[in-house]
Amino acid sequence: MHEKPLSKIAAELLHLHPPGSHPSADRSAPTGFALDPVAVSEFVADRLDAPGEAALADQVARLVPFHWSLPNTIAAELSQVTDHVGGQPELLAWLDRYPGMPRLTARLYVLMGLLDQYSSDDAVVTALREFRQRTPYPEGLRGYLVPETDDETLGSLAYRIEEELGDGRTHESVELALATEQWLRQVAPRAEELDPRLGDMDELLGHTREDIRTAAAET
Repeated sequence: MHEKPLSKIAAELLHLHPPGSHPSADRSAPTGFALDPVAVSEFVADRLDAPGEAALADQVARLVPFHWSLPNTIAAELSQVTDHVGGQPELLAWLDRYPGMPRLTARLYVLMGLLDQYSSDDAVVTALREFRQRTPYPEGLRGYLVPETDDETLGSLAYRIEEELGDGRTHESVELALATEQWLRQVAPRAEELDPRLGDMDELLGHTREDIRTAAAET
């Protein structure tokens, strides 16, 4: 994973949006999705072997999309793992060490973190709105966007990426992520024109796209 996109996003990666405002808050992990409590205990004590850690990373990756509604016991175990590695950005870096769902999940959440940041940027929202005056539905996003473009537009797309991932529609999650990234890169020059502080937007998104495509090819 490119370090620059990861270092750019906010620390609270798993708490990007108010849970009550989206249907994701009411979804729960499928039966059988859980963390092995023995593996968690061994991991936080630095006694878990390499195969066990890889298996734990896979369990964590499959639970993360349901972080809003995990039972208290599983949420506490996930917090133990997160605290042990040093926080939420470090959790993504840890997941990124393991190919397959852990790495892909980590890289999709980096994009979601960027979407959360850009969603509150007036210049980005203005550039998105202007783009949709010419092209109401960017390629790959018809069916995901409502007609109005505002500061919830990118957050809603992040939620849809998360929902597709949690529901096991990995291909759809990746395609939506890449379509969203492409749209943002198309408006990046206009956003930078409105706010020069966004000068690294295209670079960050390019790194993120490369990371996601590489991880998806391994999954």
